Amino acid sequence: MDIKEIQSLIKFVAKSGASEVKLEMEDIKITIRTGGDSVTPETTIVQQIPMAQAPVAPVASTPVPAAETAPVSSEQAAAENDDSKYITIKSPIIGTFYRKPSPDKPVFVEVGSTINQGDVLCVIEAMKLFNDIESEVSGKIVKVLVDDSSPVEFDQPLFLVDPS
Repeated sequence: MDIKEIQSLIKFVAKSGASEVKLEMEDIKITIRTGGDSVTPETTIVQQIPMAQAPVAPVASTPVPAAETAPVSSEQAAAENDDSKYITIKSPIIGTFYRKPSPDKPVFVEVGSTINQGDVLCVIEAMKLFNDIESEVSGKIVKVLVDDSSPVEFDQPLFLVDPS
C-alpha cells in the first residue's frame, strides 16, 4: 500500500464520519482515528511481520449511540414487515454512491421505475474507479435507501425492489 492509497483512505474515513477504522494486512497494520469535532484524523501505521498464515480481514468499527438502540415502535415494526416482501439490493463494495452516470445526466432509476436483470441502477466510486451496479432481479423500484454522493459500506442496502 503506497502513501497515496493511505491518504485516500484517510480522506474517505474522515468523510464517512467513522470514529475509528483498523486495517490489517499481511505486512502492514493501519489504525485511523478521527476525533469527535476534529477535522484532522490521527493515523498510526505499524509495519509488522506476519505471525500466522491465516489471512486477517480488515475491521471497521463505528460506535453506535445509545439513542439508536431504543426499542422499535409499533409503526416501525409494521413498516419493516411491509418491506419483507421486497428484495433488497445491497452494495457489493465500499465507496461513494452516485445515482447518475455524470452530474449533467439523468438518474439511472427513480422510485416506480421498472427494471430488468442486468440494468444499471447506480455507480459506486471506489479508489477513483467508477463501478456500474447492475440489477440481479427484475421488478419495480419501491425505495432508494441511500442519498446521492453518500459513502456506502459493503452489504449496505441501496434499493428495495418489488419483484411482482
